[in-house]
Amino acid sequence: MFLFLSWTCFSLPATFSLIGAALEANRHSMGVGVQSVIKRLPIMIAPFFGGILIDRFGIIPGVRIALVVSVFFSAGAIFLQRQLREEPKERVQKSDRWNFWRSLREFNSPMRRLLLSDILIRFCERIPYAWVVIFAMDYIGVSGRQVGILTAIEMLASMLCIIPAAHYADRYRREPFVIVTFVMFTLFPISLLMARSFPALVIAFSIRGLKEFGDTSRKALIIGYSDSERRGQMIGTYYLVRDSIVSTGAIVGAYLWNLGPGLNFVGAAALGVAGTIFYLKTISRNRQSELNDLKKQLEMRRTRWK
Repeated sequence: MFLFLSWTCFSLPATFSLIGAALEANRHSMGVGVQSVIKRLPIMIAPFFGGILIDRFGIIPGVRIALVVSVFFSAGAIFLQRQLREEPKERVQKSDRWNFWRSLREFNSPMRRLLLSDILIRFCERIPYAWVVIFAMDYIGVSGRQVGILTAIEMLASMLCIIPAAHYADRYRREPFVIVTFVMFTLFPISLLMARSFPALVIAFSIRGLKEFGDTSRKALIIGYSDSERRGQMIGTYYLVRDSIVSTGAIVGAYLWNLGPGLNFVGAAALGVAGTIFYLKTISRNRQSELNDLKKQLEMRRTRWK
């Protein structure tokens, strides 16, 4: 299970580096958006059939059948990926390579603040993450098939907003789109807290899908903040720090769940509010810094004219 779940950790830095190298800076959000939509097509379809297997054969046999099917699809993906060829790249001298701590020190101020905001927001996501399906089935009383439908609704909502949001984020500032995403992260546990029926869960999972509204912008900002020559290392460092810290959220979530689902959802929402507010202050600081730099440039020009 550890090896299975770690595949994105290996592929994500390479994917972002490829997008950063292949596209201009004003197309990064769209590049990430297209990749995200393609990735979500099977995610939208598969849970529905997985729910049917569980309802028809039971939890353990259904999961085993789904696992066998997944292995066949994974083997096919590996075969297709081996057909891809990458242009040879110049080897980096060993003395010029950065270690983890060097990559972390090279983070600029906006990237560090985005990382801290992202950690708080991901705690908001991680705390209720493992308990959402249990809450839907045991507390609301939905079936495995309905859970599959909810997941499909989530994926559909995300797919409908990703491309338009990425298009406008590339044309204008990306930070407002990131704020909307953080707000959606925060609203999801609140909507679960208020849910008492399947239609209410449909609304909650739609909100969960809309959290992708500005996630392409967040990823594009990470690509832009990273050194172009060390982009893969810096992106890998970013996600290693974030995910290592946020992984403890599962333990916190289990503790809060034992105290009650309501406390779990409220705690998650509180961290979402904290992350959103911190990022808003970050944007304000960045704009003030840009304004000060602009004033200095104008003063230098006036001095030259005199």
